[in-house]
Amino acid sequence: MTGDEIWTSLDERGFISEGWRIARGNQNASEPLFNRWSGKDQAVDGKNFFQAIRNCNIFIENVSDASKVPDLQLDERQRWLAEAKFLKAYYHFLLMRMYGPIPIIDKSLPINADQNEVQVKRAPFDECVNYVVGLLDESLADLPQRIRDRTNELGRITQPIALAIKAKILLTAASPLFNGNPDYAGFKDKDGIQLINTTYDGNKWKKASDAAKVAIDAAEAAGFRLYTFPGTTALKISDSTKRQLTIKGALTERFGQNPEVVWGNPNSVASFLQYAAMPRLDASKPVAVGQALQQLAPPIKIAEMFYSKNGVPINEDKTLDFTNRYSLRTAVKAERFYIKEGYATARLNFDREPRFYADLAFDGGTFFKYDSPGNTDENTYIVEGKSNQISGANNFGWYNETGYFVKKVVDWNMAHTDNNVSYRTYAWPEIRLADLYLMYAEALNESLGAPTQEVYDYINKIRTRAGLNSVESSWSTYSTSPTKYTTKDGMRQIIQQERLIELAFEGSRYWDIKRWKRATELFNQAVTGWSIYQPTAQEYYRVRTVYNQYFISPRDYLWPIKAYDLTVNPKLVQNPGW
Repeated sequence: MTGDEIWTSLDERGFISEGWRIARGNQNASEPLFNRWSGKDQAVDGKNFFQAIRNCNIFIENVSDASKVPDLQLDERQRWLAEAKFLKAYYHFLLMRMYGPIPIIDKSLPINADQNEVQVKRAPFDECVNYVVGLLDESLADLPQRIRDRTNELGRITQPIALAIKAKILLTAASPLFNGNPDYAGFKDKDGIQLINTTYDGNKWKKASDAAKVAIDAAEAAGFRLYTFPGTTALKISDSTKRQLTIKGALTERFGQNPEVVWGNPNSVASFLQYAAMPRLDASKPVAVGQALQQLAPPIKIAEMFYSKNGVPINEDKTLDFTNRYSLRTAVKAERFYIKEGYATARLNFDREPRFYADLAFDGGTFFKYDSPGNTDENTYIVEGKSNQISGANNFGWYNETGYFVKKVVDWNMAHTDNNVSYRTYAWPEIRLADLYLMYAEALNESLGAPTQEVYDYINKIRTRAGLNSVESSWSTYSTSPTKYTTKDGMRQIIQQERLIELAFEGSRYWDIKRWKRATELFNQAVTGWSIYQPTAQEYYRVRTVYNQYFISPRDYLWPIKAYDLTVNPKLVQNPGW
């Protein structure tokens, strides 16, 4: 919610998102929102990552000493230490992603450390990268390739997880925000040391592509593959609905049963998230407001981001006209698995790729799930979003602000009964194999003079699963820029849009847009939605501005350090603009 992907009611009824307050321009240096540097006085949970790093250091220093911790077998000791090194690297990376260059905390300071020891200054960003990559490399030898005891140990760190995070770190370091960014020419510490290198280094992309390929090979060797819905004999569903369940299932199928999830976090369970996303659907089965909050609302620009059914951007498709995309159109029978037959909705909602219908729900759109009437996708649940309808904005605080709902995050096993609602929870996927494929294609494209077949192949793996033709075929046949995919710059645009679509609503967009240095472009656009308070189609399908978002560059690319922390540690310097 920190970027522009999800909007909600300004009432903040039922939950508070400090990330969303940042999205509304409320970040500050006196009491930073989502303060993970010092974690003080925060409404979220008060945690900070330096405390987590200190816990790792204390653990490593003591467990490494067999005289202090004698009752461990050698292999168990080595594995625990490797896991702690991974976590130490991971917490450093999370801080780096937020703040840029950070102090490297390699050991725990004694409680009686003098002032000079405690006041650690920020290390240059590239030095931070080398440090965390080195920690991950140290951990690899003592991490298992896969989890054998899946009942008791699923979620513990493996080699593919460590390699995937290494690839993500190197991809971040190679990206424009941190690789040759002239905006940071004056960003130096008090000793005059440059904290972010302003000289572009193309070899960083090569390091990132190599790391991503090693991570992919390790993941595939451990049995990971792209998820496909296995089907069910209990339900009679169309190929269109099966495709949607494949796309949704890549995220929502449970960790351990989902061959695509390289790392799922059992301590971060998608429970309330589903309640917050779910629209109210069935007027005949009363649902308490708390069971379907329908508050998470993607702006219209997110709906426009998905491809046409021909697999190209809607403003490039030469065979489908989306110039009047806000006008009304009525669905015909052939479209019934996406939109209710005979229902009038925006032209924008027609002729779209399967991920559009799997990820988004909207007025007139279908919402197939386990308890659909007749155990079929014929005459399944329909979202009815106008103000006088079941999913409409007719309940203070518990409504959808834009007219689009996040369908993707709700497991299809969600069910209504006459007096209750049940959701099947799932561990949040920190790393999917699709993410690794996209990382590799991006880094490989950037490291070369022009895209190769291997770049296309890894994007096409994801497109094929999504029900689309190859990049080459789709652009050659349907795009007004038919050779776009043949150039490095053109392929960069394609890969970035593919990544934004495939990983939509998974917490990736905000960080990707910032590392690409595109936040000034994308986070300074108006957040728009339909006129949700209106009862008729003609009134409802008028675009309204929900919020005029703004992003100040270069200030907002990095989190502020709390002003008080700069007083406590005078060796620190503040991030530019704060």
